[in-house]
Order: sequence, then C-alpha cells, then structure tokens
Amino acid sequence: MAVDIEKIYFDKQEIYELACKYMRGLDRWDKELLGSVFHDDAYCEYGFHNSDAATFVDFCMEALGDHISNHHMIGQMLIEVDGDEAFGEVYFNAYHKMKKEDGSFEEVVIAGRYIDRYEKREGIWKIAYRSEAVDFTRTQDCNEPYYDTPGGQACIRGKRQDDNVYDKERTRKRA
Repeated sequence: MAVDIEKIYFDKQEIYELACKYMRGLDRWDKELLGSVFHDDAYCEYGFHNSDAATFVDFCMEALGDHISNHHMIGQMLIEVDGDEAFGEVYFNAYHKMKKEDGSFEEVVIAGRYIDRYEKREGIWKIAYRSEAVDFTRTQDCNEPYYDTPGGQACIRGKRQDDNVYDKERTRKRA
C-alpha cells in the first residue's frame, strides 16, 4: 500500500493548528476556542487535575482568571499519523504573571511536553487524550520596566478576548 505523503502532511498541519488554538484559548482566556480542540469524550491527565475535557476547560478558565497575563509557546512537535489516529509530543513553555498578596508581581515559567493522542472523526482531527509532562518550573519576582514608562505604556499589551488578534479590521490600517 502506497503512503500518501500529501495527506499525512495536511493531517499533521491540522494537528499543529490544534496546538495553536489550544495555546490561544489559554492565553486569551477563550473557553469556546479551548474546548473546540477536544473531542467530547477526550480525557485530560495533568496530575494536578485529571478529568474529561469539558471539566478541564472549566478548570483552566478558573485557574487563569486572576492572572495578569499568560503566554504559551509551542516548541518542536513530533506527530506520528497512523490512519485516523495520531500520537504527538508537543514541547511548550508557559509564562504566567500573577499579582501577589502584597501587591507586587511574580512570574511562573513552566516548560514541558504534552503527550497526546488525536483522532480524526468525520474528517476532523481533535485531541482524544492529553497529558502534561513538566520538565522544569521557575518562580521569581517580576519587574517589567519596559512597560512602566512615564506617561503610559511602551507598547500594546496582550489582552484576553478583547485582544487585537480578534480585531481583523485593525490589521487593515494603512499609512
């Protein structure tokens, strides 16, 4: 049986975009987008939280709700496609900025890998199983002088669902 390289390429691209949507869903605090990457019967196994996908999404929205900002980055991905099932290892870095009780800020950086199983159902790839393997973490006080300029911000800051990424009209500006 001949291997259809083009089909495998497009399957891997669709799976890669699931990872991108997952990260955007977390960073922009977009419950609908985050939930859209999982099959309804998917299982999430993180150690500190293990549940069905819908319960996991609710957990994420609550856990990230009081963060000042989040920034999740995808690293290398190795996806092995076998018909309508695929297995993946997705490296990530996650940055979380939080306000401490004394009013100062701290940042938590987590680096690790998602160990996934994907299924293609009715022509659509989604996550059927996701676990998180944490390789290292770091927590430290946060000081952002770049943002704290006299008279205002030095740049446009990332936001939640009112982030510029959701405003396509904004990108049509011309000089």
